[in-house]
Amino acid sequence: MSSSAGPNPYTIRPSSADAVEQPDALREIEAELAKRWPENKIEPTLDRINALMDILGQPQHSYPAIHITGTNGKTSTARMVEQLLSAFELRTGRYTSPHVESVTERISLDGQPISAEKFVSTYQDIEPYIRMVDEQQPIALSFFEVLTGMAYAAFADAPIDVAVVEVGMGGSWDATNVIDAAVAVITPVSLDHTDRLGNTTGEIATEKSGIIKQGAVAVVSQQPLDAAQAILKRAVEVDATVAREGMEFGVLHREIAVGGQVVTLRGLGGAEYSEIFIPLHGEHQAHNAAVALCAVEAFFGVGAAREGSLDIDKVRQAFSGVSSPGRLEVVRRSPTIVLDAAHNPAGAEITAAALAESFSFTRLIGVIAASGDKDVTGLLEAFEPVLAEIVVTENSTHRAMPVDRLAAQAVEVFGEDRVVVEPRLDDAIEAAVTLAEEEGDLAGAGVLITGSVITVGEARLLLGRK
Repeated sequence: MSSSAGPNPYTIRPSSADAVEQPDALREIEAELAKRWPENKIEPTLDRINALMDILGQPQHSYPAIHITGTNGKTSTARMVEQLLSAFELRTGRYTSPHVESVTERISLDGQPISAEKFVSTYQDIEPYIRMVDEQQPIALSFFEVLTGMAYAAFADAPIDVAVVEVGMGGSWDATNVIDAAVAVITPVSLDHTDRLGNTTGEIATEKSGIIKQGAVAVVSQQPLDAAQAILKRAVEVDATVAREGMEFGVLHREIAVGGQVVTLRGLGGAEYSEIFIPLHGEHQAHNAAVALCAVEAFFGVGAAREGSLDIDKVRQAFSGVSSPGRLEVVRRSPTIVLDAAHNPAGAEITAAALAESFSFTRLIGVIAASGDKDVTGLLEAFEPVLAEIVVTENSTHRAMPVDRLAAQAVEVFGEDRVVVEPRLDDAIEAAVTLAEEEGDLAGAGVLITGSVITVGEARLLLGRK
């Protein structure tokens, strides 16, 4: 285990994400929000968010919605759903979390994050009501509850035709669950947030399936057996229709293509959607695409009685324009630098498989900064087969695992000779680039920056990616 030294000509911006200019009013609001309960702290109640919705006039009921939960793949699936709806000329509002670079990314209108000015004005509009709820409740609204209220209010004000809403954590008790969505999507369930959601995938799926509402359509990706059983149990209880990947819909064919992959998907009505180009890497993104397509079919009522399909040209157009920042995203070349927000073992395994399939690295160096409340050992073990060496570091949040603790775990998995320690993220990136360049053939050298959405966001800023 070592610390790197020496200059490197690789250009990286200043080390702090705070170096990026933001309007003063936005920074002030972010500082106010930061004083509230963080989004990783939850209480099993919807009382506070319901009180806020009541006082705001129930804005979340003024538009239909597609509600998305799961452990991995939620954000990519949400972005695909949004693209499909937009291709059919519907005005969309998308609410996702966490953000990669700016908090404004969490609330999008027509596929674009709301402006800083709109974010500020939305907060200012509902801030008096937030204070009223704070005064009435035993515990003040949390950071995530306030943002959820802002999103639902902004969507109603726009107005939008349909909301695409990603759950923050879990499902039943998540603040987003005050919405009444006709389509509920459950992406793959795996072990994460076990201290809050349950110790098995079945227990976690029970919590997540709480977003399935009475008479809704539940679009369910491939799941572990106990998770699938829990989801089906909930569907029976609320008389929901279930569409299961691999049975009612799915991926029929996929092949690697330059810049992504080409897939053939089967929809709810049995129709085949062929020659669909997705500019994203990894088999998991093909499955996300199948889930997204099924969700939109269900929203439009396509596939009933096993017939009908969406316009193939619009479907192709939508998928060809999909992006998912921080998900196997290439941000530099020579050597290639890839950003990926994998933050749990299941996500890391998916990323490792996608790297092996879609890239031809002869030497791949990892830069890893993770949160202290995650299964970091499991994450490191998943990456070990594909990384020649790793540089361990920290991101700027209070949740970050201290670099010395991360280094100790990394040594247990990789061995001391394959671990470099750099407390600052910018120094860690430069160290990784230097190690990658030792390959000599830059075409085969690469750097993977991963471990947390926060890590990826800060690296994105440092590398000047927009």
